[in-house]
Amino acid sequence: MTVVRVRVPASTANLGSGFDALGLALGLYDEVEVATADEGLRIEVHGEGASEVALDEGHLVVRAVLAGAAQLGMAVPGLTVRCANAIPHARGLGSSAAAIVAGVAAAYALAGLDARKEPGALQLAARFEGHADNVAASLFGGLVLAWQDNEQFEALRLEPHESVRPVVCIPEHPSATATTRGLLPERVPHVDAAFAAARCALAVQAITTRPDLLLPATQDRLHQDYREQAWPDTMRLVRELRDAGVPATVSGAGPTVFAFTSDGTLPPGVDTADYRVLELPVDRTGVRCD
Repeated sequence: MTVVRVRVPASTANLGSGFDALGLALGLYDEVEVATADEGLRIEVHGEGASEVALDEGHLVVRAVLAGAAQLGMAVPGLTVRCANAIPHARGLGSSAAAIVAGVAAAYALAGLDARKEPGALQLAARFEGHADNVAASLFGGLVLAWQDNEQFEALRLEPHESVRPVVCIPEHPSATATTRGLLPERVPHVDAAFAAARCALAVQAITTRPDLLLPATQDRLHQDYREQAWPDTMRLVRELRDAGVPATVSGAGPTVFAFTSDGTLPPGVDTADYRVLELPVDRTGVRCD
């Protein structure tokens, strides 16, 4: 029997106008233990999502492990998988991406490889997710700029400025990515597309070297307003924070609100009564295996 232990960070995506392009790894972690066995499948899940996830071959970590093993030409007759989840499910903090990366990284570790150094790991994880922003952040840590050339997924890791201190506001109720994506129009006005391109480029500069520019850099016209009907209170909080001078966005597909701060706190008077507010450091190392 071979055992690997995986620690994988949460992530936030988009960061304003960087839709499906920007991701940031956050210091909130799922921990997964994967052990090979002679036969059968055993799954234990504790923490976030424990009562909701599949406990069979449909479990996302298991699917990713088996896909990684197949990619590497490695036979896995049986598995034992234990998950201790801290990343909330369906809240826009990359829980599915973290599960995928955990499984892929575990498969690579079973083969004696570091998934962060193997191009095939990103390809496999991004194909599972459909885009690379969250999985690249969980894989590499830090800030990632992700894109796709035909069938090839790419990601560039960048180092966030040391003064950036993220805060997330997590509501009780979840949101479904498939539902919120369905609210997006097939086309947007040219002026909004140009606005998004400029702000996405500015966000890269602001997060890495000019945090004083984060408020304008995180403005969005590309997706948040279109999806407001899915989480109206999320947008209420985003606007309250921005009016108070805090660079705030919808985290991924929502409904969590993500904010850049310099001191880990939100201004007094902002109504976060229905949210769990957490200061989370930037994760700068990505997935780790031992």
